[in-house]
Amino acid sequence: MSATAGRANDQETQEQRRGGFSSRRVFILAAIGSAVGLGNIWRFPYVAYENGGGAFLLPYLVALLTAGIPFLLLDYALGHRHRGSAPLSFARLRRGSEGFGWWQVGICFVIAVYYAAVLAWALRYTFFSLDEAWGDDPDAFFFGEFLQLSDDVEVTTDVVAGVLVPLLIVWLVVLAVMALGVQRGIGAVSLVFIPVLVLAFVALVVRALFLPGAGSGLDALFTPDWSALTSASVWAAAFGQIFFSLSIGFGIMITYASYVRRREDMTGSGLVVGFSNSSFELLAGIGVFAALGFMAQANGVAVDEVASDGIGLAFIAFPTIISEAPGGALIGVLFFGSLVIAGITSLISVIEVVISAVRDKLDTGRLTATLAVVIPTAVLSLVLFSTTSGIYVLDVVDRFVNQYGILVVALISMLVVAWVLRALPALAEHLNVHGRPRLGTGWRVLISVVAPLGLAIVLVFALRDDLAEPYEGYPTWLLLTFGWLMVLALPIVAFVLARLPWRAGTHLDGPPPGSDPAVPLGASAPAAPDTGHVEGGQR
Repeated sequence: MSATAGRANDQETQEQRRGGFSSRRVFILAAIGSAVGLGNIWRFPYVAYENGGGAFLLPYLVALLTAGIPFLLLDYALGHRHRGSAPLSFARLRRGSEGFGWWQVGICFVIAVYYAAVLAWALRYTFFSLDEAWGDDPDAFFFGEFLQLSDDVEVTTDVVAGVLVPLLIVWLVVLAVMALGVQRGIGAVSLVFIPVLVLAFVALVVRALFLPGAGSGLDALFTPDWSALTSASVWAAAFGQIFFSLSIGFGIMITYASYVRRREDMTGSGLVVGFSNSSFELLAGIGVFAALGFMAQANGVAVDEVASDGIGLAFIAFPTIISEAPGGALIGVLFFGSLVIAGITSLISVIEVVISAVRDKLDTGRLTATLAVVIPTAVLSLVLFSTTSGIYVLDVVDRFVNQYGILVVALISMLVVAWVLRALPALAEHLNVHGRPRLGTGWRVLISVVAPLGLAIVLVFALRDDLAEPYEGYPTWLLLTFGWLMVLALPIVAFVLARLPWRAGTHLDGPPPGSDPAVPLGASAPAAPDTGHVEGGQR
């Protein structure tokens, strides 16, 4: 047997051990499950409302087409061509770029630690909805009785049992799903949960549309303020929302793409995932603002007095709506149940990035890697976020890991791939072999110029705001410890991990055998033959 054939057989064996999705459909559902998360439901509606209402849809669509989907396809190309986790894919792209993959792994680890806490809250609130346990004051109930928030901004060790128990349940569910593997765990959950999520949220939207005052809420959301289009901050908000919501730039889509069979249309899959994610965001906007319109009318105030996002929308505004609306218990179960389902599918994608990287680097079995990753992550999550100070830490970590973690590594890695490694022709040609529509010069311009420029503007605005005044007025020590120092530590630790040796026999010199086509980095890609092949061998 030749050395090339032997290496190809070794690579095939390694890919079989890593696991994979059984079909393109399962991959698409898993990718949609990762992209559709809490941000789609509680972030997009308010961002659109604050940035021109109906007029915001124009910069949002521009950001989706010029940055979101092009970057999504870049992630797909990296993972699908190089057949590995984020660190392994970057290492195969060029040895010195492995650190970018570990940087992304570190971001996913941080996100997983606090994201599970929000799911635990949503899980409890799903049951609270049945008897409206928050009473007449959802605000006081959430921060007082439920979270038992400490009066002083500090880090405490006082455990809140009402948060600890559901948080433990969330992590046990995640452990079980991840131990089952890519197809039997992640794939199976996505096949069930995504249709359930869509049905539940459609039911919620329909119910909200029939509430008194729903029309005023929709007017508030969709009435266009065309003057907003002249504001750079509105365009920055559009680019920021796209990157936050599509799960791009921090290893998830690289990892998921590595589990897809070689002869698949990744370009078409990217378009399906991108537009599905945005469609769900639009649906969320309709449902949320229809409900807020009812709340405004019930209280005799304008919609802008009740409109909010994030935690305030989910755990204060919506409980108020549930208490006042006819059939409120149903609305509550549908809303918080949707949060739990959307959050679970996103959380398993985030933790899979870490598990996949550990497996590739150390050559461990699925169960061993799952236990080695999930247990420490869960313990840290329980220690930090089941206490009376958990929400303070969560708020700071979430702000900084999103603004200066995800966006910074996305910007730098994009520029390195495009301008230093000159890898875009080879990556485009890989997608073009089986993908439609074909990627050409336009895609390369978007990745190398337009998307980085959009990200840079978002970062400039975020940095300007955070330097002008401390985020949410938090003390400097809290912002330094869980904000700036965490952000600075991530790339340092990442490039240290990149110095560790790979398992024996790991192929690192370019894409693994069998990758198609093998275009050298920096070379002009030849025109790919039209093989007529898509999934199942039929066009």
